[in-house]
Amino acid sequence: MIPLIKEKVMPDSIVYTDNFKAYHALDVSEFKHYRMNHTQFLADKYNPIKEMENFWNQAKRHLRISRIFLRSIFTCFKRV
Repeated sequence: MIPLIKEKVMPDSIVYTDNFKAYHALDVSEFKHYRMNHTQFLADKYNPIKEMENFWNQAKRHLRISRIFLRSIFTCFKRV
């Protein structure tokens, strides 16, 4: 996954991830890497990470329902 991130994200970008071990390699890369602890934000009223995740989930759902989803637009889209 790290090679894909390095290919798609420009140097000096800010990258936010959770505490998944695979992302620890980003600490020694050319990105500004910040880790977000999801449990820390569970009680917070304003949570930007949840807002981003919710936005993309809603967008993908709408595009699937509308049948206008194009993989060429979302080149990194991966169903988990």
